[in-house]
Amino acid sequence: MDQNVFDDPRITAVGLLVEAHAGLSARFAAQFEEHGLSPVEFEVLMRLARSPGNQLRMTDLSAQTSLSTSGVTRVVDRMERDGLLRRRACPSDRRSSYAVVTAAGLTRLDETLPGHLRIIEQWFTGQLEPAALEALLDGLRRVRDAVHPGATAGSTCPAPADEPGAAGC
Repeated sequence: MDQNVFDDPRITAVGLLVEAHAGLSARFAAQFEEHGLSPVEFEVLMRLARSPGNQLRMTDLSAQTSLSTSGVTRVVDRMERDGLLRRRACPSDRRSSYAVVTAAGLTRLDETLPGHLRIIEQWFTGQLEPAALEALLDGLRRVRDAVHPGATAGSTCPAPADEPGAAGC
């Protein structure tokens, strides 16, 4: 094999992305643990809190995360037992249900976010000049949209109405 292939900038780019992700993930996990959350539970809370009505259909939550539909069900079950989420039936489709952040879930996020934002600033965004950060965000969105087109599923739908027969997204 040609030695130059090991110096390919594509391999370097992916390697740097993986190393940066691993370093940030380790810092995040320790901080989440201080607040009684796993990384996936934090991701679920954030996805829901940033969605219309603080809720998503379970299938959209699965599409936005790295979890299978059964994985989302298990996480939501656990978080529902802990009082962080609740399920709500979909008024327009009895086969679907929504995961909804509870007041306790929002409180847990409020307690967790200051430390999370400090880590982001110290170890990620604070390492980059504004123009470099904007370019990175643009590039990451392009890659994300290409490799994970469902990453924003359900995030732009208006909050569903509670009336039977209301149109869903």
